[in-house]
Amino acid sequence: MRGLITTGLVCTLTLALGAQQPTFRAGTQIVSVFATVTDAQKRLVPDLQQSDFEVFDNEKPQPLVFFQNETQPITVVVMLDTSGSMTLALDFLKQAAEQFVLRLLPADRARVGAFNDKIQIKGRTFINDRDQLVTDIKDLDFGNGTRLWDAIAASEDELKGVDGRKIVLVFTDGDDTDSRSASLGKVIDRARAEEIMVYAIGFESVYAINGRQIRTKPDGGLRKIADETGGGYFELKKTDELAPTFTRVAQELHSQYVLGFTPTLLDGKVHKLAVKMKQPSMIARARRSYVANGEKAAP
Repeated sequence: MRGLITTGLVCTLTLALGAQQPTFRAGTQIVSVFATVTDAQKRLVPDLQQSDFEVFDNEKPQPLVFFQNETQPITVVVMLDTSGSMTLALDFLKQAAEQFVLRLLPADRARVGAFNDKIQIKGRTFINDRDQLVTDIKDLDFGNGTRLWDAIAASEDELKGVDGRKIVLVFTDGDDTDSRSASLGKVIDRARAEEIMVYAIGFESVYAINGRQIRTKPDGGLRKIADETGGGYFELKKTDELAPTFTRVAQELHSQYVLGFTPTLLDGKVHKLAVKMKQPSMIARARRSYVANGEKAAP
């Protein structure tokens, strides 16, 4: 399992630039945690020090053995709901998603996809070609139904075996109505086990059927999976909020702190994680659990 790292006997520490977690060489195992810190006005807080953070494993404080606040590259799947209820807002959504991919850094990689009664992920490999990614967004198909959890599961499939930080950014305006194999619980369990962070954007849309106005509400599970994996959840009501929100997600992903601690108990169970700030005006958001096993990470 990545994030729980077994290493050799040489007492050195290295951090590979594309890695989701640091590689430690001290005969120890390290749990890595990425944290987003905001102030009371929800502004991102830069330039904090290790001493500003506290990490708890099953409610027990853990001394930090690693800290870094430099930007780490990401590999991300952007999945957009293009079901019938999004018809009037689809152009706004695509333009907003373009703002996200245009803000990818040179070392970042991405793929884009859509879901409705079908699931579509463009390309065969993750790329950094922003022009191609914009083209892929414009070419996304549309349909009926909302296979939300299947779409996240498909994104997890594409991220399997990828080194480094793995992200799913998912957008929807409704409940899951058509998933065939995945469920909220399954995608959360897999995200926990495979160290995948999920960002979710929910949108309240309005459309008409037979002259009757229908208002959608995003699936309540979006917040749960975002909270559990350390991503962010944003719920919007206006199309002009879409582009700033996609931009905000890009900013957050490039402004996170990485914290590392040595687990004291490798029992193979799910452990609760909590990151707290010593300054009461600040709030840290990070994944809420990890699996405490002793499997060796790939070198």
